[in-house]
Amino acid sequence: MGILGKRVKKALKPRPIRGLLLLSFFFGILLTSGSEGRAETKPSLVILPFLVERVGDPEKGVLCPVCKGIRRSGEIVPGSQNTLTELLYTRMEANGTFQIIAKKKVEEIPLPSLSSIQTGKKLEADFILIGYVFRFEERIGSSLGVERPASVSFDLHLFRLRDEKMVWMGKFDETQRPLSENLLKIGSFIRRKGSWLTAAELASVGMGEMLGRLPGLRELDQ
Repeated sequence: MGILGKRVKKALKPRPIRGLLLLSFFFGILLTSGSEGRAETKPSLVILPFLVERVGDPEKGVLCPVCKGIRRSGEIVPGSQNTLTELLYTRMEANGTFQIIAKKKVEEIPLPSLSSIQTGKKLEADFILIGYVFRFEERIGSSLGVERPASVSFDLHLFRLRDEKMVWMGKFDETQRPLSENLLKIGSFIRRKGSWLTAAELASVGMGEMLGRLPGLRELDQ
């Protein structure tokens, strides 16, 4: 074989390293495109502002307007519904299951419609979360000792909008108690930092526990 033939053969010889680099490059593009596609397919979720449900006589309890369950009512600190709404947005965004519709868009809906699952349909969402607060009593005292502990009660209801079906419900109802009252609840005591929480702190812990039981998309879509 002449010199020219050897050069041609060398030029045509496969170069595995360059080939692997090219394959890696194109494979990376495919993976990126696939992940972007999956992100775009997340179902959209509307989070309504928490609604306050009160009764004249706390001893009689209060009826949840959505699931019709009886809840123990009590004092509701002004602005507590806003505290719960902010907590819910933060928790659901961190959850990553849904594409959360911006709070600003939800707030543009007229107030008479803001308590209805029709709000979600107006925003062309797939799911909607509706929450009610029944009790939000602040502690009287400090983290070291209290005259009255924090006490919080609220519900969450998740609706699938294509058929207006409630696919999940969460309920939190707790008045913080000292560990000495029930040694079997030491795990709960530790999760509550081993101290007397504010109402907002107690609500945050409760919402985290509640949303930790939220089913996956496959179950929610059945």
